[in-house]
Amino acid sequence: MTISRILLSSTAALALLGTTTACVTDPNTGEKKISRTAIGTGLGGTLGYLLGGAIGGDTGRIIGAGIGGSAGAVLGKQYDDQIKELKEQTAGSGVDVEEVGNQEAILVRLPDGVTFATGSAAINPGFLDTLNNVAESLIKYPNSLIDVYGFTDTTGSPATNQRLSEQRAQAVADYLAARGVARSRMATQGFGEQYDYLRVKTGDNINEPLNRRVEIKIIPVSQDDVNAARGN
Repeated sequence: MTISRILLSSTAALALLGTTTACVTDPNTGEKKISRTAIGTGLGGTLGYLLGGAIGGDTGRIIGAGIGGSAGAVLGKQYDDQIKELKEQTAGSGVDVEEVGNQEAILVRLPDGVTFATGSAAINPGFLDTLNNVAESLIKYPNSLIDVYGFTDTTGSPATNQRLSEQRAQAVADYLAARGVARSRMATQGFGEQYDYLRVKTGDNINEPLNRRVEIKIIPVSQDDVNAARGN
C-alpha cells in the first residue's frame, strides 16, 4: 500500500461512495447522514479532497515530519487497530470514523453543531475530551500524515466562510499539537461552504446541511512511501 494509491478511478470512487462515505448513522440520534456528493452534485468534491493525496503532496511532508514508516503487513494491522480503537473511543460523541478506500486513509468527521457554534472557530469545551482521544490515537500511531479540513454552513458571505473554515481547521490542528501530536505531520485546508454533509430523516427527507464541522484525514505512511520520498 502506498500513498499514490489514494488516487482511485472514478469507478472505484463510485463504489466507495455507495459503501462508506455515502451514508452513515449518527450514533446519538440514529438518523442517517449522506454526503451531498453522493446524491447528485458530482464526484469532483470527493475525489478532490477525500480520495486525493495529502495536502501539498507527501514527499516533503514525510521527510519534514521524520516519519519512519512501517512494513506493509505491520501497517495494515496498525490501520485496522487504529480505526477500531477510534470508533470505540468516540462512540456516542457524534463523531463518524470511516475507512477511505482499501486502507488508504481514515476519515474522522467531527460533528456539526457540536464542535463549533455558528460563526465561531472556538472549539466547544464539551468536545475537548473527544479530541483528546483522537490526539492520543494519533500519538500512538505515529506513521501517518494528518490532513485537517474545515467547513462552514452558508451563514455569512462566501469569503467570510472561507476564512472561517480555514480558522476551524487551524484551531483543531493547534489543539492536537498542544496535546502532543507533531505539528510537522499536520496540514490544514478550508473549504468554506463546499461539500455539504446532509442528514437523512425517516422517509429519506433531506434536512439541513451538517456543515459546521472539521474532518481529520489520517494517511498511513509505509516504508515504501518513506523510501520513495528519500529517493531510495
